[in-house]
Amino acid sequence: MKLQAKFALYNAITKVGIILVLGVIILLSIDKISTNHLDNRLNKKRLKIVENLNEEEIKNLLQENQTFTDYNILKDEFIVLNVIPKKKALNSELFFSTEHREIENYIEVYRILSEEFEYNGQRYQLEIGESMTAMEAIKNTIGFYMLIVLSLAIFVTLIIDFAFTHYLLKPFYKIIDQKINKVNDPISYSYDHIPTTTTDFKILDNSINSLMQKLSGLFLLEKQFIANVSHELLTPISVLSTRLENILADEGLSEQHENKILSSLKTLNRLKVIINSLLLISKIENEQYVKHDQISIKTEIEEIYEELEDRIIGKNITFENNIATDFIFKGSQPLIRTLLINVINNAIKYNQVGGKISIDAEMENHQYLLHIKDTGIGMNAEEIKKAFERFERVQNEHEEGFGLGLAIVNSIAKFHNLKLNIESVKDSHTLFTITFPTT
Repeated sequence: MKLQAKFALYNAITKVGIILVLGVIILLSIDKISTNHLDNRLNKKRLKIVENLNEEEIKNLLQENQTFTDYNILKDEFIVLNVIPKKKALNSELFFSTEHREIENYIEVYRILSEEFEYNGQRYQLEIGESMTAMEAIKNTIGFYMLIVLSLAIFVTLIIDFAFTHYLLKPFYKIIDQKINKVNDPISYSYDHIPTTTTDFKILDNSINSLMQKLSGLFLLEKQFIANVSHELLTPISVLSTRLENILADEGLSEQHENKILSSLKTLNRLKVIINSLLLISKIENEQYVKHDQISIKTEIEEIYEELEDRIIGKNITFENNIATDFIFKGSQPLIRTLLINVINNAIKYNQVGGKISIDAEMENHQYLLHIKDTGIGMNAEEIKKAFERFERVQNEHEEGFGLGLAIVNSIAKFHNLKLNIESVKDSHTLFTITFPTT
């Protein structure tokens, strides 16, 4: 997950959490405030009623059922006066409660104030109620609009946060893109600073510049080392080979010594091949080749067949070139030739006597796919996994190798942005696919 996405996710989670907590606090506060407001209103009404009550009015109100009840036409308020017996001590405290009451077969939720008082030796209970329906409606309306406002606030703040983090991290992604992703050669690296006012990004920029300076130095040392190796190792090997060949020309040389010298020459030749292969891989990985050649894949396959024809005929292998349409690829012609030769050479080397090699091509998803299939000894999953590693080779008692052929192929493919894929079944076949980009 990108840093920008993490920032946005963090901001979203924290803002939603904060807003939910604030929403709960606001709703609880509204409920508490509205309840206290109702209680104060009920208490004021109680004071007015108690102040205006007198003995004559109470007698008139209670002369029939000993109970007086009053309510308005909307049933928003009611007043109940009951005569209660003197069975226990008078409780003069005010009591507030929320209850359902039925008035004329209509049930409402009321906030009720209850009070016991004594007047001229008679004890009464006064209840004053006020409907909570309106208050609940107001609370629901406030809650609904609060939810909309908070949701809009979350949405707007997230957009602002995302835009801000994008602006804030723009220098970071520019540093990554220009100073890491697009750098192929440390020698051509640009040490220009990326404009930013963020101290952390300035430190990152300076650190990458410092690192690239060290890498450039190491890169130059590696190139120098390659040149030295080429001279210091290959030259003595050539000198030794020449001296041993001159010794072989001596007619008085015994057969035993001749065999030992031949074995030494063979070892020197193997060493020379390994050094040349490693030097080739190193030069490819250091991008010491140019990619300016227009390469015809069909022509390359035809010329490689002519070059390897003797080996193909020697193992009685059927070679089928089924490439109907040519494909022109821009790259290094010597390297592409080396890649194709190594793959086809492996198809010959590990093939069965009397086997078959077929080469096909197709266009798929704007890519050119070259398939090279052989009926050889094949590879298992573990061998396929290690196929491109250096000095890893398929075990074949009849063929010698150094395990560098596919390592060279892999380096050339990476240099040209090609994709390689191997599908193989042990003791059956191997299908090697090379994918060339068309753009």
